[in-house]
Amino acid sequence: MTPLLAVLFFFKASPSAATLPAERIQAAAAYSAAHGGHALLIKQNGKILHESYTNGHTRSETHRIYSGTKAFWCLTAFAAEKDEMLKLDERVADTITEWQGDKRRSKITVRQLLDFSSGMEPLFGLHENDYKDRTASALKASLVGTNGKSFIYGPAALQVYHELLSRKLKDKKQTPTRYLERKVLGPLDLGAQRCLPDQHGAPLLASGFMQTARQWSELGTWLLKHQEIQRALQGSGTNAAFAFGFWNNHAAERKSAREVDVESMLDKKWSAQSWRNACLCRAAPADLIACIGSYGQRLYLVPSQKLVIVRLAKDSKPNDAQMLRLLFANAPN
Repeated sequence: MTPLLAVLFFFKASPSAATLPAERIQAAAAYSAAHGGHALLIKQNGKILHESYTNGHTRSETHRIYSGTKAFWCLTAFAAEKDEMLKLDERVADTITEWQGDKRRSKITVRQLLDFSSGMEPLFGLHENDYKDRTASALKASLVGTNGKSFIYGPAALQVYHELLSRKLKDKKQTPTRYLERKVLGPLDLGAQRCLPDQHGAPLLASGFMQTARQWSELGTWLLKHQEIQRALQGSGTNAAFAFGFWNNHAAERKSAREVDVESMLDKKWSAQSWRNACLCRAAPADLIACIGSYGQRLYLVPSQKLVIVRLAKDSKPNDAQMLRLLFANAPN
């Protein structure tokens, strides 16, 4: 058994779900292609129902998944907790001791770094490929929000997590990147990924990976088999639609649900964003979970229907609600 599978709960699969209708798949594929789609892959019950590549792109071509990278790094936290290296609710300052003298920073937990609820400013400049020292900048990032109450999406918190993991692994003479490869990427049959290191070698955790549609789909296939990880992705008290690099559609079953265009909302300053009762699509199943990357990169999974959907694109105005409505309108939740 692979390391990650050995440490995480593996639940018994339920009976096969009803096949997604061909006409809905065709409608979604046409929509994707017309809006800058490069690839669309749909798997159900472990079988490929649809696979198409448009605008000159091919099956073997890797594609930037942008913020889809975050999810892979966040999964290392679950492995590290099972390895008894950390606890999600421990204080970061227990390891990053220079934070202990700061009244606000000393209260930040590992979970809050990964849920973007630490209160840290985003520091989008950390995305720059030639950044000198991401770790030093992230550790000194200003606290502009309220710890545990402000959702602030950006790379700074993840770079602090990288430093925390680095210190945890120091005695084991292992780097966070190697830990990621051994505990997460390896079990998914994925090799080393593009990590965009800074001048000190620290990888960018918020973005950087390049994968084919089939490669990215393996993350969804793996998650369908791990119910306890699905439960951990149910959102935080700060933003019920987001946790550990994944977005969810749980609010869709409420009368007060609001369809929110995630990419458009994230373009706003964090203090102007509104995530109350946010869902991706009211017509889609409420148990839908998604990885969302810039310009329309999407990994959707629907556990109740054994579905994994990957879209790769160059879409300037991606619309999750419309894409998902084409697939699921009039389908039972």
